[in-house]
Amino acid sequence: MTTPPRSPRLLVLSTVILAVCGVALLAVPHGQQQPAPGSSPVSVAGVPSSAAAAPSVIAPTIAATPSRPRAASPWPVAPSALPPHGEGTAGDGAIQQALEAAWPADLPTDDERELLATGRALLRADATGVGREKWPELFPRSPAVAPAFAAARFRIQAAIARQDGRPDKAVVHLVWAGTDRGGTFTDLRITDWHFTRTTTKGTPAWTPQPRT
Repeated sequence: MTTPPRSPRLLVLSTVILAVCGVALLAVPHGQQQPAPGSSPVSVAGVPSSAAAAPSVIAPTIAATPSRPRAASPWPVAPSALPPHGEGTAGDGAIQQALEAAWPADLPTDDERELLATGRALLRADATGVGREKWPELFPRSPAVAPAFAAARFRIQAAIARQDGRPDKAVVHLVWAGTDRGGTFTDLRITDWHFTRTTTKGTPAWTPQPRT
Protein backbone atom coordinates (compact mmCIF):
# COMPACT_ATOMS: atom_id res chain seq x y z
CA MET A 1 0.00 0.00 0.00
CA THR A 2 1.48 3.31 -1.04
CA THR A 3 1.55 6.42 1.28
CA PRO A 4 0.05 9.50 -0.27
CA PRO A 5 2.55 12.28 -0.76
CA ARG A 6 2.55 14.97 1.90
CA SER A 7 1.48 18.46 1.03
CA PRO A 8 4.44 20.84 0.52
CA ARG A 9 2.47 23.44 2.39
CA LEU A 10 2.20 21.16 5.45
CA LEU A 11 5.92 20.45 5.35
CA VAL A 12 6.79 24.16 5.28
CA LEU A 13 4.44 24.87 8.23
CA SER A 14 6.00 22.07 10.29
CA THR A 15 9.49 23.38 9.58
CA VAL A 16 8.56 26.90 10.75
CA ILE A 17 7.02 25.57 14.00
CA LEU A 18 10.12 23.51 14.78
CA ALA A 19 12.38 26.51 14.10
CA VAL A 20 10.38 28.73 16.48
CA CYS A 21 10.54 26.10 19.23
CA GLY A 22 14.29 25.78 18.77
CA VAL A 23 14.84 29.54 19.15
CA ALA A 24 12.71 29.60 22.32
CA LEU A 25 14.73 26.78 23.86
CA LEU A 26 18.01 28.51 23.06
CA ALA A 27 16.78 31.69 24.80
CA VAL A 28 16.41 29.87 28.14
CA PRO A 29 19.75 29.77 30.15
CA HIS A 30 21.20 26.34 30.67
CA GLY A 31 19.92 24.64 33.83
CA GLN A 32 17.14 27.20 34.46
CA GLN A 33 13.56 26.10 34.31
CA GLN A 34 10.72 28.27 33.19
CA PRO A 35 8.15 29.02 35.90
CA ALA A 36 4.95 27.10 35.80
CA PRO A 37 1.93 29.00 34.50
CA GLY A 38 0.30 31.07 37.23
CA SER A 39 3.32 30.97 39.62
CA SER A 40 5.27 34.04 40.74
CA PRO A 41 8.80 34.31 39.34
CA VAL A 42 11.44 33.94 42.06
CA SER A 43 14.92 35.45 41.96
CA VAL A 44 18.11 33.59 42.81
CA ALA A 45 18.06 35.02 46.33
CA GLY A 46 14.62 33.59 46.91
CA VAL A 47 12.90 36.98 46.97
CA PRO A 48 9.84 37.36 44.71
CA SER A 49 10.60 39.65 41.77
CA SER A 50 7.50 41.64 42.65
CA ALA A 51 9.22 42.73 45.90
CA ALA A 52 11.96 44.44 43.93
CA ALA A 53 9.48 46.87 42.47
CA ALA A 54 7.86 47.65 45.84
CA PRO A 55 9.08 50.68 47.86
CA SER A 56 11.85 49.86 50.29
CA VAL A 57 10.72 49.56 53.91
CA ILE A 58 13.13 49.92 56.81
CA ALA A 59 12.33 47.41 59.52
CA PRO A 60 12.19 48.88 63.04
CA THR A 61 15.25 48.12 65.14
CA ILE A 62 15.66 47.91 68.91
CA ALA A 63 18.49 50.10 70.09
CA ALA A 64 20.77 48.87 72.85
CA THR A 65 20.09 50.41 76.19
CA PRO A 66 22.62 53.19 76.81
CA SER A 67 24.65 53.20 79.99
CA ARG A 68 23.47 56.75 80.65
CA PRO A 69 20.43 58.70 79.46
CA ARG A 70 20.72 60.91 76.42
CA ALA A 71 19.73 64.54 76.71
CA ALA A 72 17.26 64.25 73.81
CA SER A 73 15.64 61.05 75.04
CA PRO A 74 16.06 60.53 78.77
CA TRP A 75 13.59 57.63 78.89
CA PRO A 76 14.58 54.55 76.87
CA VAL A 77 11.23 53.01 77.79
CA ALA A 78 7.76 53.40 76.38
CA PRO A 79 5.98 56.54 77.64
CA SER A 80 3.09 54.34 78.68
CA ALA A 81 5.34 52.81 81.35
CA LEU A 82 5.52 56.17 83.14
CA PRO A 83 2.73 57.59 85.26
CA PRO A 84 0.90 60.65 83.94
CA HIS A 85 1.88 64.10 85.13
CA GLY A 86 0.32 65.02 88.43
CA GLU A 87 -0.03 61.42 89.60
CA GLY A 88 1.58 62.31 92.93
CA THR A 89 3.45 59.92 95.19
CA ALA A 90 1.35 57.01 93.88
CA GLY A 91 3.32 57.10 90.62
CA ASP A 92 6.81 57.34 92.12
CA GLY A 93 7.21 53.57 92.37
CA ALA A 94 6.57 53.14 88.64
CA ILE A 95 9.22 55.76 87.84
CA GLN A 96 11.76 54.01 90.07
CA GLN A 97 11.04 50.68 88.37
CA ALA A 98 11.41 52.26 84.93
CA LEU A 99 14.80 53.70 85.86
CA GLU A 100 16.08 50.43 87.26
CA ALA A 101 14.85 48.48 84.24
CA ALA A 102 16.44 50.91 81.79
CA TRP A 103 19.85 50.99 83.50
CA PRO A 104 20.73 47.77 85.39
CA ALA A 105 22.88 48.16 88.51
CA ASP A 106 26.63 48.13 87.87
CA LEU A 107 28.11 49.53 91.10
CA PRO A 108 28.93 47.90 94.45
CA THR A 109 26.10 48.28 96.93
CA ASP A 110 28.08 50.51 99.31
CA ASP A 111 29.11 52.85 96.49
CA GLU A 112 25.57 53.02 95.16
CA ARG A 113 24.21 53.84 98.61
CA GLU A 114 26.78 56.61 99.15
CA LEU A 115 26.19 58.11 95.72
CA LEU A 116 22.43 58.11 96.11
CA ALA A 117 22.56 59.82 99.50
CA THR A 118 24.94 62.50 98.22
CA GLY A 119 23.08 62.95 94.94
CA ARG A 120 19.76 63.45 96.69
CA ALA A 121 21.28 65.99 99.09
CA LEU A 122 22.93 67.86 96.21
CA LEU A 123 19.70 68.07 94.26
CA ARG A 124 17.81 69.34 97.29
CA ALA A 125 20.52 71.94 97.95
CA ASP A 126 20.56 73.05 94.33
CA ALA A 127 16.77 73.33 93.99
CA THR A 128 15.77 74.64 97.41
CA GLY A 129 18.97 76.03 98.90
CA VAL A 130 18.80 73.67 101.91
CA GLY A 131 22.28 72.35 102.79
CA ARG A 132 24.34 74.34 100.29
CA GLU A 133 26.88 75.15 102.98
CA LYS A 134 28.17 71.56 102.82
CA TRP A 135 29.54 72.18 99.31
CA PRO A 136 30.85 75.75 99.16
CA GLU A 137 32.88 74.90 96.05
CA LEU A 138 29.70 73.91 94.23
CA PHE A 139 27.39 76.57 95.66
CA PRO A 140 29.26 79.83 96.17
CA ARG A 141 27.41 82.20 98.48
CA SER A 142 25.33 84.65 96.50
CA PRO A 143 22.62 86.34 98.59
CA ALA A 144 21.14 87.93 95.50
CA VAL A 145 20.09 84.55 94.09
CA ALA A 146 17.12 82.97 95.88
CA PRO A 147 16.34 79.25 95.63
CA ALA A 148 14.18 78.41 92.62
CA PHE A 149 11.90 75.92 94.40
CA ALA A 150 10.11 75.86 97.72
CA ALA A 151 11.58 73.31 100.13
CA ALA A 152 8.13 72.39 101.45
CA ARG A 153 6.90 71.35 98.02
CA PHE A 154 9.99 69.57 96.73
CA ARG A 155 10.00 65.80 96.25
CA ILE A 156 12.46 63.34 94.70
CA GLN A 157 10.38 60.84 92.78
CA ALA A 158 13.10 58.33 91.89
CA ALA A 159 16.89 58.00 91.76
CA ILE A 160 19.59 55.56 90.64
CA ALA A 161 23.40 55.63 90.68
CA ARG A 162 25.37 54.03 87.84
CA GLN A 163 28.86 53.99 86.37
CA ASP A 164 29.59 56.87 84.04
CA GLY A 165 31.66 55.20 81.35
CA ARG A 166 34.33 53.73 83.66
CA PRO A 167 34.62 52.40 87.23
CA ASP A 168 36.08 55.58 88.74
CA LYS A 169 33.26 57.77 87.43
CA ALA A 170 29.58 57.66 88.32
CA VAL A 171 26.37 59.54 87.67
CA VAL A 172 23.25 59.84 89.79
CA HIS A 173 20.04 60.13 87.76
CA LEU A 174 17.25 61.85 89.69
CA VAL A 175 13.61 62.45 88.81
CA TRP A 176 11.86 65.02 90.95
CA ALA A 177 8.90 67.35 91.38
CA GLY A 178 8.56 70.81 92.88
CA THR A 179 6.74 74.13 92.97
CA ASP A 180 8.73 77.15 91.82
CA ARG A 181 8.60 80.66 93.25
CA GLY A 182 5.81 81.55 90.85
CA GLY A 183 3.59 78.78 92.22
CA THR A 184 3.90 76.50 89.19
CA PHE A 185 4.14 72.80 90.00
CA THR A 186 6.07 70.50 87.67
CA ASP A 187 7.00 66.85 88.02
CA LEU A 188 9.07 64.28 86.10
CA ARG A 189 11.96 66.74 86.05
CA ILE A 190 15.35 65.10 85.36
CA THR A 191 18.70 66.08 86.87
CA ASP A 192 22.08 64.33 86.71
CA TRP A 193 24.94 64.73 89.18
CA HIS A 194 28.34 63.39 88.11
CA PHE A 195 31.00 62.06 90.48
CA THR A 196 34.66 61.10 90.33
CA ARG A 197 36.25 58.60 92.70
CA THR A 198 39.16 60.20 94.56
CA THR A 199 41.42 59.17 97.41
CA THR A 200 42.08 61.49 100.33
CA LYS A 201 44.58 60.35 102.97
CA GLY A 202 44.20 56.79 101.78
CA THR A 203 40.41 56.86 101.97
CA PRO A 204 38.49 56.59 98.68
CA ALA A 205 35.43 58.75 98.26
CA TRP A 206 33.09 59.97 95.56
CA THR A 207 33.57 63.67 94.81
CA PRO A 208 30.73 65.55 93.08
CA GLN A 209 31.63 67.53 89.99
CA PRO A 210 30.35 71.04 89.24
CA ARG A 211 27.33 71.09 86.97
CA THR A 212 27.93 72.63 83.58
